[in-house]
Amino acid sequence: MDLALENRIDTDLDNLILIDETPTGDSLLDPTLADIAEVGGNDARFWVERTAVKASELREEALRRLIEQGILEQVDDRFMWVFKSRRYPTIDGQAQREVKLRIMGVLFSDEIPDPRDIVIICLADACGIFKTLLSSQELESVTPRIDQVKRLDLIGQAMTQAIQDIELTLAAALQPHMY
Repeated sequence: MDLALENRIDTDLDNLILIDETPTGDSLLDPTLADIAEVGGNDARFWVERTAVKASELREEALRRLIEQGILEQVDDRFMWVFKSRRYPTIDGQAQREVKLRIMGVLFSDEIPDPRDIVIICLADACGIFKTLLSSQELESVTPRIDQVKRLDLIGQAMTQAIQDIELTLAAALQPHMY
């Protein structure tokens, strides 16, 4: 999604299209951009799934950046004095509040969303975050708007579908087998 925002890729209903293979200078984006340039023509879903394989590496790099930028802090802890745990609480909730206000502004109005807000809405919906942020009445009232915003981004649609398919596969695998 960020590569689309950087005008390096575009999508149509069938393909993800490389527009510019010039590196962005971003260590999170450039390996995927190089991969797209090397492998070539596939749909957005293919690239979402291919990138998901590297999710843990991408997560660690993203967390490292957020810590460096002073948005998160790393807290190593122990649970019951034995089990190690690591948390990443926000240092200052200002950035979080600003994003939440922007997204709520988009959802509860007819304003044209910023492309980055579309990305956030697609991700939040795919991960079920709106269920915890909004009451059931609010969620019911903004669901048509969420769907409308999601239709603005083909990569977001592919990502949402891939996440839903993974969740269904996991749910089916965890169901007890009946004989």
